[in-house]
Amino acid sequence: MSQKLRVGVIGRTGKGNYGHGVDTVWKQIPDTEVVAVADEDADGRAKAQKLTGATSAYADYREMLAKEKLDLIGVGPRWVDQHRDMMVAAAEHGCHMFVEKPLCRTPAEADQIVQACEMRHLKLAIAHQSRYSPTLLNLQDLIRSGEIGDVLEIRGRGKEDHRGGGEDLWVLGSHVMDLMRAIAGDPLSCYASVYANGHRVTKADVVAGAEGIGPLAGDHVQASYTFANGVTGFFSSRRNQGGEPTRFGIQIYGSKGVAEILSGYPATCFLLRDRSWSPGRGQGKWLPVTSNGVDQPETIEVSGSEAGNIAAVKDLLRSIYDQRQPRCSMYDGRWTIEMICAVFESHRLDQPVRFPLTQRENPLTLING
Repeated sequence: MSQKLRVGVIGRTGKGNYGHGVDTVWKQIPDTEVVAVADEDADGRAKAQKLTGATSAYADYREMLAKEKLDLIGVGPRWVDQHRDMMVAAAEHGCHMFVEKPLCRTPAEADQIVQACEMRHLKLAIAHQSRYSPTLLNLQDLIRSGEIGDVLEIRGRGKEDHRGGGEDLWVLGSHVMDLMRAIAGDPLSCYASVYANGHRVTKADVVAGAEGIGPLAGDHVQASYTFANGVTGFFSSRRNQGGEPTRFGIQIYGSKGVAEILSGYPATCFLLRDRSWSPGRGQGKWLPVTSNGVDQPETIEVSGSEAGNIAAVKDLLRSIYDQRQPRCSMYDGRWTIEMICAVFESHRLDQPVRFPLTQRENPLTLING
């Protein structure tokens, strides 16, 4: 490129900060340069300006968008209460985006983000880092080729720490929902129940969620999803039931074996060639799936959120140049929000709900009993 793409970064110190390195990833992307940062917190703004090398800093991201001619925006805050406003504003100024997950708070907000980007032919990539991992791509190919036979069901769990239940579903379940779709495609329906202290959640259990999530409830979530070809997906999270080694990720059960994906970059993947699904009782054993194939040494030298962000931003730039969607696009982000909200909507109605959801707001704002 003859000229670097101009990047603006939005953060909120004390309210989700800059996510997992959404401010610093651009240093590793030669085609880009951070020219401005925005943060309502003065100390955080000064720190971010120094860290990114930006020439300008603003207290209001709207002023930054109006004054700077930007090509790309990094939407960093982990808190999601301002995501919709930030992304719609960035789209109105013609900026492509790399954004911290989850996308937003409701399907209605996701619709507004998608519409704003579609009107201007803009690309938006979500920081679901596993989706950019070559190990996941290899495992997808193995599953498509019949390595574990016909896919029968998928089981997913969150981290199940102190956030277990509803908060875990929102903050970490977004990764799990995205991985489910990476394997099984778009879901058809959801049936779920949400519990608090052993009883079904009622209106009295609804509280203001952490990280700007909005109305939230539940320390125990049980959800099932139907997919095409008779595949069923399960998600569960229960407070303080996790630990190390983690269960955070998904397992895909097939007629001839099992595959496992643990969230991260590169995604940690395993393959079990065993119809009994029981290593030790059956004939198989767990084999690692690396970027080089089954049971091959991993040659990716850099791992973690920084490496995942680099892969995501490189894919975003290629999607802009090639006029395609990023591997984890705004449409994928909207699906994760629908799958999360479907859990609370099914609980509210006490019946299965079909996709796309007809009720597009936070279901807990409508719960009665």
